[in-house]
Amino acid sequence: MKKFNFDKKKAQKAITLLLESFGEDLEREGLRRTPERVAEFYKEALSGNEVDPSELVPVHYASEEHEEIILVKDIPFYSLCEHHLLPFFGKACVAYMPQKDKIVGVSKLVRLVEVFANRLQLQERLTKQVADTIMKSIEPHGVMVVIEAEHLCMTMRGVKKPGAKMLTSAMRGIFLKDVRTRSEAMSLLGR
Repeated sequence: MKKFNFDKKKAQKAITLLLESFGEDLEREGLRRTPERVAEFYKEALSGNEVDPSELVPVHYASEEHEEIILVKDIPFYSLCEHHLLPFFGKACVAYMPQKDKIVGVSKLVRLVEVFANRLQLQERLTKQVADTIMKSIEPHGVMVVIEAEHLCMTMRGVKKPGAKMLTSAMRGIFLKDVRTRSEAMSLLGR
């Protein structure tokens, strides 16, 4: 994995130049520390670049065999759209069907969504990355990821449609091939 090199001084300089390009006075009380604060925000908002997602989903072997759907829904997340550097936010639902005794802790699925969301992103890519990482890491019978999000680039600019939400899904394995399994998982999401 590529090392994440955050250069705080360079980020502060960029924010300073941006504010100056708007004609702002950086000596004004409210702006004196803004470049530093914004740089810290971006360091935190993009912290997912510091983590190898495949290390988050180690396989746990349960004493009981379980080959039924495991679903975590309504996982809140915040991300930054790489096209406009504006936030998009919403909820993710992650389901998988393990092979016998290969399960993961539920917090690992939540953390996986968080790590991928804390990068410059596209919602479509975020959805795919979560599904593909689970498939590769624990080799379940299948994975389903559904993400619903509001994008501030559609709310604040462009079409200016607050409340409009985008839905994306990624189906792998049995969720893609078996209509009954996909329908069962989708009905669980509606509860």
